[in-house]
Amino acid sequence: MKGKNLRMTRQRQRILEVLRSTTSHPTADWVYEQVRREIPDISLGTVYRNLKVLKESGEIMELNYGSTFSRYDGNPVNHYHFQCEECGRIYDLDLPVQEELNRAASQSSGFHVTHHRLEFYGTCRACLAGNGRE
Repeated sequence: MKGKNLRMTRQRQRILEVLRSTTSHPTADWVYEQVRREIPDISLGTVYRNLKVLKESGEIMELNYGSTFSRYDGNPVNHYHFQCEECGRIYDLDLPVQEELNRAASQSSGFHVTHHRLEFYGTCRACLAGNGRE
């Protein structure tokens, strides 16, 4: 694991594998359901605790859009996201991260800016074509 020397437990490894195998930016409940298929006795609390550990160690990203639940991204490298306002899906955007925004924010504020997060909102292709969820 990056950063900290944390033990990679079977549960933690499986949670990480599940997140890295999807681009859907799932909720903790979805991750829990997937992991339970291989580890039936895992608890939802264990999933939440391990998601927190994986986030703090830099292995995953937590995306919080102000709702009652977070979504998780198995790609920990800083990148931009698009959220469809029709169906709620979240997509990774293949855009270069604008590091000069960090410098500009630092210069204008006097703060030490280390990174930023930028999200785009609108309607995805599936919803534009009438194929999104109702």
